[in-house]
Amino acid sequence: MRWSTQRADKLSKGIAENKNRNIKKKVRLTLYEMCLFSMFGALMFGSKKIMEFLPNIHLIGMFVVLLTVVYRTKALIPLYIYVFLDGVFGGFNLWWIPYLYVWTVLWGMAMLIPKKIPSVAAAIVYPVVCSLHGFLFGILYAPAQALFFKLSFEQTVSWVLAGSLFDTVHGISNLIVGLLIFPLSVILKKLNSSVYTRIA
Repeated sequence: MRWSTQRADKLSKGIAENKNRNIKKKVRLTLYEMCLFSMFGALMFGSKKIMEFLPNIHLIGMFVVLLTVVYRTKALIPLYIYVFLDGVFGGFNLWWIPYLYVWTVLWGMAMLIPKKIPSVAAAIVYPVVCSLHGFLFGILYAPAQALFFKLSFEQTVSWVLAGSLFDTVHGISNLIVGLLIFPLSVILKKLNSSVYTRIA
């Protein structure tokens, strides 16, 4: 009995150590990833500023889905680098606070897409998910707006409807730029595999 108990303790310790190693492997960032994520965060911010003269037309949604399907959980790093830069240069005001969760919703939607989705399906699903978030942007933003300005439910609905035209433009433009997600993800995955092979 004593021998079997000791063996069970060693087995449980071994399982716990393997779990900790796996967690460290998943969380640990390479120098390549740190540079890449910093670049993508800056690229997201820069592209948004360049395209500001086009109302609700930008590449942020495309980048979020692209980085999520390639890097999964780690995609949150460039996403929040972008959000932080937006706050630094635009001011950490009330308009910025919903950005802390609005883009994360799109990340969550992209995370639900299966990893081994067929290429033909991926080329369709990626832009559709990106587009859906654009159409829902006003609805996602509305709770914060209602909370900050103490809007009633009717006022909140009116606010969403007033911005429906902008959300429509957002959704359609996201669908168009979302067509870039699949080919760019293929290129990015090939680049990563070549870099990781050289590092190894």
